[in-house]
Amino acid sequence: MTEREKELSTLFRQHYRQMYRLANILLHDDAESKDIVHDVFARLLASPAQELNEETTTAFLLTCVRNRCLNVIRKRKIQERVQQLYLLDLDTTIIPPDLFREELLALSEGINLLTPPICREVIELHFRSGLTFREIAIHLGVSETTVYKHLRRSLQLLREHLKMRLE
Repeated sequence: MTEREKELSTLFRQHYRQMYRLANILLHDDAESKDIVHDVFARLLASPAQELNEETTTAFLLTCVRNRCLNVIRKRKIQERVQQLYLLDLDTTIIPPDLFREELLALSEGINLLTPPICREVIELHFRSGLTFREIAIHLGVSETTVYKHLRRSLQLLREHLKMRLE
């Protein structure tokens, strides 16, 4: 065992609990918290040029854990947003007009009265023309996130309108 490995082994034993506790508080995931702490030490082992000062070692290690946790949280949020966009994009069920005539009239009225023109256009392109978020974004010259926000806002307004009308 090299001198560097002995030093890191000692640091691992001294600081593991504190580092793990911080990761677990931030992530609420036992396995991922352990992985992050181990990853911090693996990176330290892989970079022998990194000298650790005895006075700032604890702060340095906790900062490394915090930063890794923030990266994981950021990645989770991006994955959740993509998943929501994907699920919303798949939901293109069209109800036959003869089955729900009154609801469709209320919905059409809500679209015309409540939604701004850009939102109406997004609804038209997505539900009537069957375009995906990416295709709508290209057509309108905006980002997919903007298309999602317009559609989400429109659907929220329409739900409220239908809820009030059908009560």
